[in-house]
Amino acid sequence: MRDEHQYDVMLKGPYFCDMIFTGLPRMPELGEDLYSQQLEVVPGGTFYTATAMKRLGLRTGWVCQFGNDMFSQFVLQAVQREGLDEALFQFYDHPVRSVAAAFSFPHERGFVSYMDPLPEVSLMPLIQQYKPRCLFLPSLRTDILEMIEVAHGVGTMVYMDCQAHHTSIEVPEVEAALRAVDIFAPNTSEALALTGCDSVEEALEELNALTPLVIIKRGAQGAAARDRHATYQVPGISVTSIDTTGAGDCFNAGFLYGYLRGRPVEKCLQLGNICGGLSTTAPGGSAVPTADEAQAWLNRYS
Repeated sequence: MRDEHQYDVMLKGPYFCDMIFTGLPRMPELGEDLYSQQLEVVPGGTFYTATAMKRLGLRTGWVCQFGNDMFSQFVLQAVQREGLDEALFQFYDHPVRSVAAAFSFPHERGFVSYMDPLPEVSLMPLIQQYKPRCLFLPSLRTDILEMIEVAHGVGTMVYMDCQAHHTSIEVPEVEAALRAVDIFAPNTSEALALTGCDSVEEALEELNALTPLVIIKRGAQGAAARDRHATYQVPGISVTSIDTTGAGDCFNAGFLYGYLRGRPVEKCLQLGNICGGLSTTAPGGSAVPTADEAQAWLNRYS
């Protein structure tokens, strides 16, 4: 029987051309001229997530916009090397620059970024046409209720990352968005800021009252989750971290890879930790594993 879901995951988000500075003695201050020990220029932004999903074997449709500038062309060359699906790309005959300078340390990073403004692309017609198994939203948005209704109407679940520190679940629009999605996956600082809680355990409880499955990404400490049945705590893997840029994106890919294959939540968290952890061992998430590599790590997970 033909699968009506033409993609396992559909995601929308900009590419970035990331200039990653590592080996800095500290974060730079105004008036200070610091030199890093290493510089890497790599594709970034939603490219991390799309590439991680593709390497794991997920049929991935990435909605993204590109122009005729050198940054777009640099990332498109990497897209072709990875064999990513280009069917949902939009191309413009003018620059579409998305650039970030990342100051990366073993367990944290900061960015200075720039994006050329572009018109909003509606996902609703694409969701109705392709009927993905999962719609991945890279950030917490409050203008998504109609889109989520369309997704649920064609049997698509919705996984939403956070990337928001300056809002609260007490904001009615935020609460409504969290009630609408199926999975919500902030990191620790985002979860605590959203809820006003002092601990991950309290934040999980608060957020799970709104969203059926909540994941809190804890970096090197691993990940925690809570659904309607249980709370899960899974440690991270032991690796030598070089660059944490894109680790959360790669975690999302690993978790969804397990979840869409019917793995228990604990195993999905382990897969997320494996993909996120391994991604930090090389600049720009280039070390994210294949499905076979992830399974080999999962077999010896402790």
